[in-house]
Amino acid sequence: MTRAIASAEILSVGSELLVGETRDTNSGDLAADLSLRGVQVIRISALPDRLDLVSGAFRAALDSADLVVSTGGLGPTPDDLTREAIAQVCGLEPHVDPGLERWLRDMFARRGLAFVEANLKQAWLIDGAASLPNANGTAPGWWVERPGGKVIVALPGPPREAWPIWQGEVVPRLELRGVGADRYAETLRLTGVGESALVELIGEERLRAANPIVATYARVDAVDVRISALGADGRSAHDLVEAMLAEVMPRLASFVFARGVETWVDALDRRLRGRTLATVEIGTAGQLGVLLGKADWLVFAELLGAGSALAAEHRGAKAFAARVREVAGSDVGLAVRVRERGGDTAVTIAVALDGQVTQVTRTAFLGGESGRRRAALLACAELWTRLGP
Repeated sequence: MTRAIASAEILSVGSELLVGETRDTNSGDLAADLSLRGVQVIRISALPDRLDLVSGAFRAALDSADLVVSTGGLGPTPDDLTREAIAQVCGLEPHVDPGLERWLRDMFARRGLAFVEANLKQAWLIDGAASLPNANGTAPGWWVERPGGKVIVALPGPPREAWPIWQGEVVPRLELRGVGADRYAETLRLTGVGESALVELIGEERLRAANPIVATYARVDAVDVRISALGADGRSAHDLVEAMLAEVMPRLASFVFARGVETWVDALDRRLRGRTLATVEIGTAGQLGVLLGKADWLVFAELLGAGSALAAEHRGAKAFAARVREVAGSDVGLAVRVRERGGDTAVTIAVALDGQVTQVTRTAFLGGESGRRRAALLACAELWTRLGP
């Protein structure tokens, strides 16, 4: 019986990735999907259009991982070398597959386009490989099974082509083949604390542990603490993660506003508990609105320029919070006003709630767009705190 696929490497092929002309979003999406399926991604590599480097990367990846997934290099031009690299590593010669050739010629004919013979490269296969249909382009993918149960998957580069093939063709094959180990992970999303402070809160011993792994990540909207484990010594991955959570949560609970992929919208929704919110932003360029999006409970949102006449009518954010709540007829009013000071951003936040209006002033790191974005996050954190548990 073939063992389940437990590890993977991802190869992104294309010189354009290494000069910044194209950004690689495929690798992150694939890594996230594989991780959710219990597959450990052990390396992600970007490679130029050089046959020696691409074939070498495939060879090394097959030595270390159960699954190798590549994106890019499946076009019809001489610098599209992924097929050649896979064939070279497998010790096989590619040939034109009659079925793929018919499909390609028919596609061009239906579109009224001349068929250039160079396109036949996209009909190549090697013995033992299966083509992965591409409904959104002219480059089918490849599924190649190797001795020892290892698998190569080659996908086209454009995400609009790669992702549908991955979901519609590759994932079903992986599930039939057997994928994943006993892995489990939980992510805590924190506000009001920095990564450096987390070292002391969590403890270096826990941060250096091999199983479960406790890691911190500074995100745009939060600091994340991810706890992941692999089942071992008769204990499930879930139990190992839960045991670590029991150790760290008393230290982190006051900072945790969300879990997993939850956002500020999810966190505020829980604390609003059916209440409605109205907001006014002054000088933020709409960053708070971007963060909250189209939340059902956001019933009114006003954006004022820092120098507008209306902004000058009221001296404090308190007046704006109370006024926007009254105008909108909402349960809660939130006002945020920013001013750049000394390279950073002064942020005044007021919350009108339960007949009281509170106001605080914070400093957001940096000015400009970065400072305005951080100001919106500070406003969400202040509102979350005022709403209470």
